[in-house]
Amino acid sequence: MNYNLNKASDKTEQKVSNLASLRKLIKIIGEERRNLTIAFGAIFLNAGLSLLGPYMVGYTIDTYIQAKQYHGLLVFSGILLALYITAFLVNYVQMRMMGGIGQRMLFSLRNAVFNKLQELPVDFFNQNKAGDLISRINNDTDKVNQFFSQSLMQFIGSIFTMTGAGIILLIIDLPLGLAALVPALIVLIFTKFVSPWVKRRNADNMKSTGSLSAEIQESLANFKVVIAFNRRDYFRKRFEEANQHNYTKSVQAGIANNVFTPVYTLAANIGQLIVLALGIYLIQQGHFSIGLLISFLAYISNFYNPLRQLAALWANFQVAMAGWDRISQLLSLEPNLKMEEDHKCESVSSFLHFENVSFRYPNGKEVLHKVNFDLERGKTYAFVGPTGGGKTTTASLIARLYDPSRGSILLDGKDIRSYKPEERTRKIGFILQEPFLFSGSVRDNILYGNPEYKNFSKVQLAEALSEAGLESLLERFDQGLDTKVQTTGDGISLGQKQLIAFMRAVLRKPELLILDEATANIDTVTEQLLDSILKKLPESTTRVIIAHRLNTIENADEIFFVNTGQIILAGSFKDAINLLLHGKVES
Repeated sequence: MNYNLNKASDKTEQKVSNLASLRKLIKIIGEERRNLTIAFGAIFLNAGLSLLGPYMVGYTIDTYIQAKQYHGLLVFSGILLALYITAFLVNYVQMRMMGGIGQRMLFSLRNAVFNKLQELPVDFFNQNKAGDLISRINNDTDKVNQFFSQSLMQFIGSIFTMTGAGIILLIIDLPLGLAALVPALIVLIFTKFVSPWVKRRNADNMKSTGSLSAEIQESLANFKVVIAFNRRDYFRKRFEEANQHNYTKSVQAGIANNVFTPVYTLAANIGQLIVLALGIYLIQQGHFSIGLLISFLAYISNFYNPLRQLAALWANFQVAMAGWDRISQLLSLEPNLKMEEDHKCESVSSFLHFENVSFRYPNGKEVLHKVNFDLERGKTYAFVGPTGGGKTTTASLIARLYDPSRGSILLDGKDIRSYKPEERTRKIGFILQEPFLFSGSVRDNILYGNPEYKNFSKVQLAEALSEAGLESLLERFDQGLDTKVQTTGDGISLGQKQLIAFMRAVLRKPELLILDEATANIDTVTEQLLDSILKKLPESTTRVIIAHRLNTIENADEIFFVNTGQIILAGSFKDAINLLLHGKVES
């Protein structure tokens, strides 16, 4: 299955309308519906009060100022002041509410994205760079939040004020109102045609920001290698290229986001000139009063000023929608490791059974071709073969990090796809060549994935390690269970990392334990110690060992040779060595 987000975005770009994208986004914050309703009510009230002001000003001029009735002028001035104070308070309330809604939405959105990442298979992370995913979680969600918390209410308020002002203009004088709104019609047509281009520019900018983030993440993750080979120039060049690309896309997005402002401003100025020229003419003809012209000009401002604001807000909306497209694209992905029906296969007596299993990576060549083999309970199996022959792929299929392209894998007589993840991981332990540890202590990392020991005290955990024969491994750490662990690798060696992963897996007491080059970075003495610990596992535990060291596989009950898509039983230890030397499988 293709999980490449960047390739997928090229295919699906612009297929979803802004309105449809906005509807999907509103579903994410469904629990905020009550608060949003109150905030919308506040913005409508604020816009209504603002629209009432110009009419009252014009009425006051025609009724009281021209008649020199100053008492009425003072009364209406007081009413206007009360209106403006009320509008200020209502505006403050809706801004406070939207700020809270925006932050809660950001929290929910980031949770949704991160939880989705937890559901996706290894395939997804092989096809997408970590830096780009980080950018989607941090940068893209923040762009959406900024629009919701800062711009949405102003956006809706501007549209409501514009609509109300436009209706009032047409009610006051239909011909003059239509003439005044002609520039707005031209602007709307311009916006409709230019908006997709603006959205594309912002999507390209976000994509380049994700690529820049990925380049930085990769450079920092491999900084020790850069120093060791003195290749700062290589990574500096790659960063400069990524940074230049991001700069170019950012400039293009900036130009696109600012293209509306001068056009909207020009339309507003033309509209005001039309009203001023025709209004003075109508006053001379006796069809218009001075107060009504002032009200009309105020309503023109109430129509075109929000239109100017919409120039910036619409660009922000396009940025938010481009960010949401990248987020929703990730949220729409579904894991390809589906649960199958639970059915027992009585005809298979082995603990693990591969039946005509073939596998290929996305857009890659076939790694395994119609493979068949069986693993019995309690035995130790070694898988050997040249680099790239398919050993780790086989181990990954056993642990169901991937599903076969064709064929089936049975675990304890059941299709491995019918096991729930928690049930499968209880049965299968996997120790990788490069184990992943969390920042914290040795104790924290041992407890990870071991719910049975979750509430154990330090003393109880030490006793459990002793019962499993792991106390000798704990002595390799200066502060025992309290030894600090950092994801950067500082403070403990790679060999010590593997010891922690070993303790973590053995404590789970799995029915099948896979060791993928798990002793590659451990000295011979420690390897012998680990071998003695493995012998203390229950007799029913099946062990699968992938290793290059010959002494590691020498005591295996059976040895399989993996190469050119085939897995065959090697026979004796001597036969396995011969196969390794020649690197061929007879078909």
